[in-house]
Amino acid sequence: MISPLLSVLVPGIIAFIVGIAITPLVTHFLYKYRVWKKSGGKTALNGQTAEVFNTLKGEGETKTPRMGGIIIWGSILITLGGLYGLALLFPESIFAELDFLTRSQTLIPTAALLVGAAIGFLNDFYDVAHGGRGLRLSVRLGLITVLASSLGWWFYEKLEVTGVNIPFDGTLELGVFIIPFFVLLTIALYASGVIDGIDGLSGGVFAAIFSAYAGIAIIQEQFGIAAFCITTTGALLAFLWFNIPPARYWMTETGTMALTLALATVVFMTDSLGDGFGISLLPIVGFPLVATVVSNILQVSHRKLTGRKLFKIAPLHHHFEAIGWPSYKVTMRYWIISILAAAVGVVIAAVA
Repeated sequence: MISPLLSVLVPGIIAFIVGIAITPLVTHFLYKYRVWKKSGGKTALNGQTAEVFNTLKGEGETKTPRMGGIIIWGSILITLGGLYGLALLFPESIFAELDFLTRSQTLIPTAALLVGAAIGFLNDFYDVAHGGRGLRLSVRLGLITVLASSLGWWFYEKLEVTGVNIPFDGTLELGVFIIPFFVLLTIALYASGVIDGIDGLSGGVFAAIFSAYAGIAIIQEQFGIAAFCITTTGALLAFLWFNIPPARYWMTETGTMALTLALATVVFMTDSLGDGFGISLLPIVGFPLVATVVSNILQVSHRKLTGRKLFKIAPLHHHFEAIGWPSYKVTMRYWIISILAAAVGVVIAAVA
């Protein structure tokens, strides 16, 4: 019999090895079929050409393959499915202890990961095949809203989640309004996926966040969720191995949507279900994601009110590039902030 901690760590190691192993196959496919935009650049929200972004990133969009997120969710699913299959074949072996696919803890995050990966893949496919025009934002938001509403209903009706735990201050009861709250949380996390804008940035940030929630889940003795989070971290590290500058591929929507939708469920499942504070800790653990979304909101609001931009470009990480920071410096500083924020969140979870 292995220790619970080992049953959490081993799947993460396996996912990392799997990710390293499948990357040559995936990248061969991506380069062979030229899975990148045929023309670079994008249009700003006001309909005008995004000149600053196009100067910074436009050329790279026609040279770097998209859909690198396949490596992340592919590694997770191969690890999870492999351990599940081996546990069925050898029920008395160590594989039964390493199998972390359970209805009570990991089925919901896995389902969210799969749906997010599928929608994101479809968007990336259209983005590449139709000259940079992926699924309309309204379509993506509609699909996410339907999924999040279904999951929110499941949390409320089946799992009896009705409130948000507040560290040192009890529980904020929301009743049935927990459903729209989950929808808003999911959409906000999806919006933060635009952090995938600099080589190595999103992989490091998400790895720190999922590592933190693994620690939070271990504190709550939810070892299945912890194993899912560490497996995700292992897959992210394998992705990051080839995504550091110069990136061999970009994560894009099939990766960011899968990760953010899965994270939304993990956040909820480490709250009242685990007698913890998963939701309240998200602004701390996910501080770089919060800064990304807030900078976009401030940019749009300031421009509507004053007619001028608050930042040279939003989200914030591109602003730092625009004022002269080298991209690697932005990435490394975001990694440092992410690690510190993750550590603070786990400490609060342990003492609250």
